[in-house]
Amino acid sequence: MAEIFKEFITTFLAGSAGGTACVYAGQPLDTVKVKLQTFPNVYSGTFDCFKTTLKTEGLRGLYKGSVPALVCSVSENAVLFVALGCMKNMIAYITNKQSSNLSNIENACAGSLSSIFSSLVVCPTELVKCRMQAMSELYTTGKLEKPMSPYGVVRSMIKAEGVLSLFNGLTSTWVREMPGYFFFFYGYEFTRNLLTAKGKKKDDIGVVKTAFAGGTAGLCLWVAIFPIDVIKSRIQVMSVAGKQEGFRKTLFHVARHEGIRALYSGLLPTVIRTYPANGALFVTYEYTSRWLRKRIN
Repeated sequence: MAEIFKEFITTFLAGSAGGTACVYAGQPLDTVKVKLQTFPNVYSGTFDCFKTTLKTEGLRGLYKGSVPALVCSVSENAVLFVALGCMKNMIAYITNKQSSNLSNIENACAGSLSSIFSSLVVCPTELVKCRMQAMSELYTTGKLEKPMSPYGVVRSMIKAEGVLSLFNGLTSTWVREMPGYFFFFYGYEFTRNLLTAKGKKKDDIGVVKTAFAGGTAGLCLWVAIFPIDVIKSRIQVMSVAGKQEGFRKTLFHVARHEGIRALYSGLLPTVIRTYPANGALFVTYEYTSRWLRKRIN
């Protein structure tokens, strides 16, 4: 029992640290991504969105939503990595292996299953983050009477639609997260295997290679599930104007009226962002967990 508790504390704290690093490394480009996803006709592209936001809202505009983003990332990664350890142990028990000796596919399956639990944290916090990031566009296009704080967003949602409104987009979050984290952890483990020299362990590849493997993991995730993320962002942001529809209707509406290309609005800043953000996530997680294991044990 003591060992289980120590592992829980280690993965929880390391996941929280990794989530913090991920936010501060990638928040500006994540803001650009959300703006392009939800208002693709307002900007001509990634650079225009970045430049316009910086000019009209300042540097703070690029970090708008960073508080809910930090809450989202820290809570998501804390839950994700704790659940990941549990799912690895479960798969190891079923396959009669050590959890450290699972194949790339088995690690990917563990990641996919762990996202079921992390999605329950991701959905409400990411919903607030997305609305904060698109607040300027919602206000200037007349979809919102006045800008609001994160607390104001939560309060108005609960007042108008009840507590369950915080989980608008949960289905699309699950649809995104489960296949997404399969590719995420498969990409991470596969890349680490490629970068590991003969006779060495994956944990010995160093900071730079770990960061590259983390960035590649993020690349695999986003390329695989980006259209789903666009629909999720539309559902969460547009519901503030009373136009929230289901995943299928929103998907067909975007494809029919804006074209398939709209489903990839914001992909470029996402791909650019994934290497610093997810590189920082995995480097911080791996090295924090190793440091904690030495201190706790």
